Amino acid sequence: MTPAERRAGASLAAIFALRMLGLFLILPVFAVHAHTLPGGDNLTLVGLAIGAYGLTQAFLQMAYGAASDRFGRKPVIVFGLVVFVIGSAVAALASDIGTVIAGRALQGAGAISAAVTALAADLTRDQHRTKVMAMIGSSIGLVFALSMVAAPLLYDAIGMSGIFWLTAVLAAAAIGVVLYVVPAAPPVPRAPTGLFGEVFRDGQLMRLNVGVFVLHLIQTAMWVMVPAALVSGANLPLPEHWKVYLPAVVLSFAVMVPAVIAAERHNRMKRVFGAAVALLVVVQAGLFVFGESVVTLGLWLTLFFVAFNVLEAILPSWISKVAPAHAKGTALGLYNTLQSAGLFLGGMLGGWLAEHFGSGAVNLVCGVLAMIWLLLAASMNPPARRVTPASAAH
Repeated sequence: MTPAERRAGASLAAIFALRMLGLFLILPVFAVHAHTLPGGDNLTLVGLAIGAYGLTQAFLQMAYGAASDRFGRKPVIVFGLVVFVIGSAVAALASDIGTVIAGRALQGAGAISAAVTALAADLTRDQHRTKVMAMIGSSIGLVFALSMVAAPLLYDAIGMSGIFWLTAVLAAAAIGVVLYVVPAAPPVPRAPTGLFGEVFRDGQLMRLNVGVFVLHLIQTAMWVMVPAALVSGANLPLPEHWKVYLPAVVLSFAVMVPAVIAAERHNRMKRVFGAAVALLVVVQAGLFVFGESVVTLGLWLTLFFVAFNVLEAILPSWISKVAPAHAKGTALGLYNTLQSAGLFLGGMLGGWLAEHFGSGAVNLVCGVLAMIWLLLAASMNPPARRVTPASAAH
């Protein structure tokens, strides 16, 4: 990669990471904190507070993506980060679960994921795009791991309000990264009308979109239950959960990095992609049958992180390669819409299933959804490999 491509990848990954803290930092602690709030004993409302972020993301990703095609990537990203900061402040000042839900929804209204990934595609050549998307996907995985470790400690030190204020400060810092660190974006081809219909009619894009929906539904549904399973089933106190999360994520990156390199360098994207989806099925089956002890939970979580991180790297790269150049923002907007819908429905569905049918039902439903995705993935065509000269990189 050129220096400009490396700078673009690192800075955009940092923006993604700073923003994803708004979602991930509350996962390990909010269910406990919710008991201190009026209405916080209702697991469905707890799931809604976790997933509300994804709900407004789902409604607005397409609009932000299309706006970035028309008005440029950076102005849209900055606007979304400002909205996110306001939402973080509302959540920080909340005194009941309803206001937390409102703040989380407003955080999600800063729906910049499509614009960020479209900018990453603009700033990188085709043969290096998966590496940059891997940097962004890896940043999500690293922030997820950091959140699992740091959230209980931060909650003890500064409380839930302090965590929300921290996410506001980090998002404000991300605005500075956009304005002063991210390389200048190349001109975006003027978007014609009819982009939404063009994207919706593309079967390849829609199968990828279904996949990201399933992936993030599984992620948030699992984390409605995983902290409780570690406490009650594995007898591991909340402040010690990092002992499971951190090794799991580190080991998963040791597997993910060579898998992504093989997918790109040896043109094996479909094979690696299919293996990662199949691994999700195995993980859900394993958690359903053998998810009791800390050792087995650690094993299945490690395998989940392997699959999750590989798919986080490959999915947006694949989308950006098959989407029309004039509609990348719109295509990535739909992709991120369904990603956000998965985040929302995963929190809601996980909470509802756990409350009415127990934790095993969560794993069973997630396993069935992963199997459906695996069948859809089998009919996909790998993206054509194109090589762009270094002189064309911005």
